[in-house]
Amino acid sequence: MTRPEQRPYRGIDIRDIHGKGFYPPRYTDNRYIMVMPQALLEKSLDKRVSLLLKDGRALEGKLTGFDEYMNMVLEDTVESIATTSEERRLGSVVLRGNNVVSITIL
Repeated sequence: MTRPEQRPYRGIDIRDIHGKGFYPPRYTDNRYIMVMPQALLEKSLDKRVSLLLKDGRALEGKLTGFDEYMNMVLEDTVESIATTSEERRLGSVVLRGNNVVSITIL
């Protein structure tokens, strides 16, 4: 990915996401703002999320809870493995936060 051309600095107020004041963007383009994990989890409660785990598995389910260590509780969870096209229904899952690589809201 190449860095966007230089533009005049435009700070972005994302107080609704972080609950804090002014947060400058990583680059000058709006699409490079990093969202903190706790803020994303708060926004994702009671919604379907997709999680990529360290071992290559992907979990998809409804996020029903989390704690300050990013441990999560998912309901109606489906597990899929990247190397095969198999899917397994797991139901309710308690997931340790340090196994998660990425979180996507569906």
